[in-house]
Amino acid sequence: MNFTHARVLSTEEVYEDTYLQWYSAEEIVTPARVGQFVMLRCRSDEEMDPLLPRAMSIHRTRTVAGELQWSLLFYVVGRGTRWLAARRSGDQVFTHGPLGRGFEIRESSSNLLLVAGGIGIAPLAWLAEEGVRRGKNVTLLLGARNASLVYPAELLPPEVEIVVSTDDGSAGRHGLVSEAFAEYLMWCDQAFACGPNPMFRALAEVRRQSGVRKPAQILMEERMCCGTGICYSCAVFTRKGVRLVCKDGPMFEIHEVY
Repeated sequence: MNFTHARVLSTEEVYEDTYLQWYSAEEIVTPARVGQFVMLRCRSDEEMDPLLPRAMSIHRTRTVAGELQWSLLFYVVGRGTRWLAARRSGDQVFTHGPLGRGFEIRESSSNLLLVAGGIGIAPLAWLAEEGVRRGKNVTLLLGARNASLVYPAELLPPEVEIVVSTDDGSAGRHGLVSEAFAEYLMWCDQAFACGPNPMFRALAEVRRQSGVRKPAQILMEERMCCGTGICYSCAVFTRKGVRLVCKDGPMFEIHEVY
């Protein structure tokens, strides 16, 4: 884990109230694994509000002129994310990471099924890129409330098959992403998901009812204060007892929690 002032390279609103922000801070991303996260202080060094940092998954990485860069994808919901969205090229954000336990792709897996609910696409874009890089077949089930909240397909590798579901039917399939999951579960060797807790429960129920128990990893999202297991604000109940999302996760096997 490293502490640094990460330099903002660019900030772009890629769809409704959702921002893609690129950073320069190789000490953060060089040791990082897909699915890990960072903690960001969403205020200047001279201010005290908001007091607590925000946890965000590393979204994607790229190499430009020999420099390894990394990005965040976030939805503006309050003071912290509003401050972050206002940062421009050259601004600095105090950051520490990488943190947590990330996704694990098995060498024996050929077909990877990714399930994103809303802003849950944030860590899965990097996973999709990593899967393609390793020569895997990658299908992404992308769920959103409506068409204005669908992640742009052009930001993903062209090799990724994308299946969109929207609650109101304004883009792709009309329905929940868990319904598409039921159709693709038999095809995959491994499944990976990130999204709200109700989506995880629905995916777990699909696995139980189908009897198809393919390995499935979920990336949980909980509010946290420290990111290192000290404050216990991100504690969750699992079949193995109380676990911390920041330290024991954020990746868990779905059967451990649901």
